[in-house]
Amino acid sequence: MPVLINFKICDNAKECNGIAVCPTGALTWDEKKKSIKIDNEKCISCGLCEKSCMVNAILVARDKKEYAKMEKEIKADKRKVADLFVDRYGAQPIGLPFLITEEKFELEVLGSDNLVAVEMFTDDSTMCLLKSIPIKELLKDYVVKYRKIETGKKLANKYGIKKLPALAFFKKGKMIGKVEGYYDKKKKDELMGKIEKIMGKI
Repeated sequence: MPVLINFKICDNAKECNGIAVCPTGALTWDEKKKSIKIDNEKCISCGLCEKSCMVNAILVARDKKEYAKMEKEIKADKRKVADLFVDRYGAQPIGLPFLITEEKFELEVLGSDNLVAVEMFTDDSTMCLLKSIPIKELLKDYVVKYRKIETGKKLANKYGIKKLPALAFFKKGKMIGKVEGYYDKKKKDELMGKIEKIMGKI
């Protein structure tokens, strides 16, 4: 049965897990359009793509009636990618789908064509959850992919990160800017101002 993608909450990146697990090539990356492409003629309804999607953006319909229902639900969905960023800057990870390891940094961050915001932290740098600023508030005005990573000295040194937590921004494998140190809710405007300056470079 046909596959649908809710692009309103999808990173729409070539490193999509759905593409990686699809056994028939029904899901591929269109380099020209810079988008995930669906070929439902190749779909065998195995459901692997649906299970692999970290944010439930990929759906597999069992019949035409279910397809129409899903299509209607996607159209009515008012969410955007940033609405899924439940983590708070400088606090312990909450949204585990966005937590990556250093081993996945090259694929998820450096290998992405999209703008990526990477929050780097260590257990020693995490602060109070209640006083921390929600990531979705910081990135709501931007089309950006967000990932959170527990960072060792090697990775921090490579990008000149001297103080954790830090929020580093990457575009096509290159860091275009960073904000270091913890900012609580009282310093939200200051942090947003620094992010705005970085975004102005794009």
